Amino acid sequence: MSDNMSMTTEKLDSLRKIGETVSVEFKRCGGNIEHDVYETVCSFSNRFGGDIFLGILDDGTVNGVPEKAAPEMIKNFISVLSNPSMFSPTLCIDAEIMEYQGKTIIHIYVPVSGEVVSYKKIIYNRTNDSDVKVTSTTDIAQMYIRKQEIFTERKVFPYVKLEDLRLDLLPTVRLLAKNNSPAGNHPWEKLSDEELLRSARLFAEDRVTGQQGFNLAAVMLLGKNEIIKDVAPMYLTDALVKKVNKDRYDDRLVVETNLIESYDQLFDFAAKHLPDKFYLEDGKIRLSLRNIIVREMIVNTLMHREYTSGFQARFVIEKDKMFVENANRAKKDGLITPEDVIPYPKNPIIANFFRNIGYSDKLGSGVRKVFTYSEKYSGADPIFAESDVFRITVPLDDDFSWDAQKTSDTVNDTVNDTVNDTVKLNSSQKKIIDELKKNAELTQEQLSKLVGISLVNIKKNMKKLQNLGLLKRIGSDKVGEWKIL
Repeated sequence: MSDNMSMTTEKLDSLRKIGETVSVEFKRCGGNIEHDVYETVCSFSNRFGGDIFLGILDDGTVNGVPEKAAPEMIKNFISVLSNPSMFSPTLCIDAEIMEYQGKTIIHIYVPVSGEVVSYKKIIYNRTNDSDVKVTSTTDIAQMYIRKQEIFTERKVFPYVKLEDLRLDLLPTVRLLAKNNSPAGNHPWEKLSDEELLRSARLFAEDRVTGQQGFNLAAVMLLGKNEIIKDVAPMYLTDALVKKVNKDRYDDRLVVETNLIESYDQLFDFAAKHLPDKFYLEDGKIRLSLRNIIVREMIVNTLMHREYTSGFQARFVIEKDKMFVENANRAKKDGLITPEDVIPYPKNPIIANFFRNIGYSDKLGSGVRKVFTYSEKYSGADPIFAESDVFRITVPLDDDFSWDAQKTSDTVNDTVNDTVNDTVKLNSSQKKIIDELKKNAELTQEQLSKLVGISLVNIKKNMKKLQNLGLLKRIGSDKVGEWKIL
């Protein structure tokens, strides 16, 4: 399965051959984004989500958009989506500029929304390859029912009042949203507290019962602790350090507060117990690998959790790994890699709130970030396992240093091949060697399943083992075998 967030040339080639569908739309576009693009955004949000391409005609012909105008077009696009007078609820959707067939096009991936979305107070639905206005009260009610059945965060609690929420957090929320906005300002700055809560879809109407009130998302994001306990009595995140005493724990923090403060508490707990290793991106920019990885793990467990479940979430730091696990409304069962991640918001209202305040980026980017920086932090790939319980596991190795390894690689490249230098392997490379010792005829696809990393990373690690002179292919790709040197 492909990654819808980052469009490849091969994927676009395939989509153009198929043509427009219920989840693919091509748009002719000059220097401005027309109203029909926003109608499609609305209809995709209300249906299954999908891909919009600006600069491609209905028949698949690529005519492109003005290259110099593309960045400003995206900026205006984001501004319209975050304007409550245009979209209700406001949306947080990214767009990417692509070079395709020598021309500039814009790709927009629209995830399915947890709310029924309207554009200029009109609801659109996607039927085949068309955006259709929905005016029938029966049809509108059915759309709300469909959303309500999928996303439990929308459950309305009519007796939860404004005073049950932590309104003292809203100044911080406004500042975070402003700082996160590309334009340096955000519509939430000028809204009253009640208007902000409505704009973020934290106050809603249940179209089945007619009840109005704050929903589960509002309670989890901003609720006072006693209200959260009443609404979600099993909610907590149990943070543990089990490096020395694995039967019990070395340190523990039980987090039971709102999601805004939970994020800070869990982040501080991780910073207290994990080393912040030195790393330079491209040899120039200092990055905190620990902070990048931990941020994505914490955001995922808070943003995509199924809060109606009795399963208690955990964040555990051990000597050789750390992991988060939480109840999940699974879309598949198995491992997730950067190559096959399908962006799907389990709690779209909470996810949209987090993206507005900069706690998370676009859907799907977290998986790629953790894979990219886990190898640099500990020398091995993470594991994303989706089932009824979602789990992210990141290997830990206090002795590993990416910069020291790069220096060692540079030195080793300059010495004579006959010199036997000590080579430090990451955990994935060690597993590859161990499996090939058992069966030298294993294919790379079989190794991917046994080692638990993607095929791309298997190939990358095996290439390195061959370059280090530790592994050699004997015979052809089909009938040969691997020899450990």
